[in-house]
Amino acid sequence: MRTVDQLFDEAGLAIEDIAERARLTNERVEAIAMGRWTPSPQERQKIADAFGVTIEEVSWGHTMDPRNVRYRQFGFEHKARRSAE
Repeated sequence: MRTVDQLFDEAGLAIEDIAERARLTNERVEAIAMGRWTPSPQERQKIADAFGVTIEEVSWGHTMDPRNVRYRQFGFEHKARRSAE
C-alpha cells in the first residue's frame, strides 16, 4: 500500500496533472497528497483512476503528525498570545 504522495513520486506527475485527470481542484489534490485531507469515497476513486491503480492499493488516511496539526492550528497565534500575557 502506498500513500498518494508516494504515487506522485513514482509516477513523476505534478499536482495539476492528477487534478485534471481526476477532475478535482489542485488545492484538494495537494491537501490529499500531503495528508491534510481525507478524501471522500468518490475522490478516492477519481484519484486512483488518475494514477491507474485501485483504491485498495492506496493508503488514504491522514499522515500528518497530530502535534503538527495542533501547531499549525494554534502555533503562531497561540504562542504570540501567551507571550503577551
